[in-house]
Amino acid sequence: MTATIGSTTSIVSTFVVTGIPGLEAVHIWISIPFCAMFFITLVSNMTIMTVICKDQTLHVPMYLFLAMLAVSDLGLSLFTFPTMLGIFWLDARELTFSACFTQMFFIHTFQDFESAIILAMAFDRYVAISRPLHYSSILTNGVISRIGLAIIVRTFTVQVPLPILLRTLCFCDSNVLSHSYCLHPDIIKLSCSNTRINSIFGLFVVLSTMGLDFLFILFSYVLILKTVLSIASYGGRLKALNTCISHICAVILFFTPMICLSILHRFGPKLPSCIYVTMANMHFLIPPVMNPVVYVAKTKQIRDKIQKLFTKRRPGESQVTFIT
Repeated sequence: MTATIGSTTSIVSTFVVTGIPGLEAVHIWISIPFCAMFFITLVSNMTIMTVICKDQTLHVPMYLFLAMLAVSDLGLSLFTFPTMLGIFWLDARELTFSACFTQMFFIHTFQDFESAIILAMAFDRYVAISRPLHYSSILTNGVISRIGLAIIVRTFTVQVPLPILLRTLCFCDSNVLSHSYCLHPDIIKLSCSNTRINSIFGLFVVLSTMGLDFLFILFSYVLILKTVLSIASYGGRLKALNTCISHICAVILFFTPMICLSILHRFGPKLPSCIYVTMANMHFLIPPVMNPVVYVAKTKQIRDKIQKLFTKRRPGESQVTFIT
């Protein structure tokens, strides 16, 4: 069967996504923890978004960025988990080119959103530690809005060309992807056309977004560490570093598997497909589950507001909140 994509004609008309190689016989059982993860992701991120949106006392930079992170995590999970569960439950593996390219676009878009938001949160922590007296005057609501707009513009500027360039390729051999969802490096490997432009632009997108974000995050923490070491008391240094633990966890959860996966896809030797699948799942599925758990566990204000959301407010209860 042939399919026309843009100005080219491909012999194959669909892509086939895969589950977990070697474990097809137990997919129905594997789906149980993945379904639980999806449920936790939806409930926890939507709860954080609701609490921050409803409570005016949480409309400060740290929590506004946390709400943005929750939106990004929610979007990423909505374009990954359903496809995986469809494979596990219904053996639904085929995706049309349009569906696959659309999924790829939104996965990489929310991936870039998350990277940029984590960078913005690093800047937030730097300002809070190095300029605590000027924190509210530097990170005003207007500045937060402009940062959010800049993240959206940057992301769409680099992501929109990806599916457009893919439509110029021809797919005439294998149509089986190595993941449970459509990723750009995975798709271009299946093309029988010249993919040089697609590969170069894809690498440029990764380096100019998540690559630069990671470097700026490292630079932010160098400045934070320099500021912390200048604090005279040991208790003060410990308290300052403690405010960064949640963010450090988010950085590790997001960037470590992503860097390994990107390097292996483009430069690594041929490895068993389960290696790529495991790293991709760690990168795309774990942060949306763990980020809200980490931030709720480490942020007393969020815990208190969530408790108040689900319990009846007691008379005379304090509404004061502090930035930590």
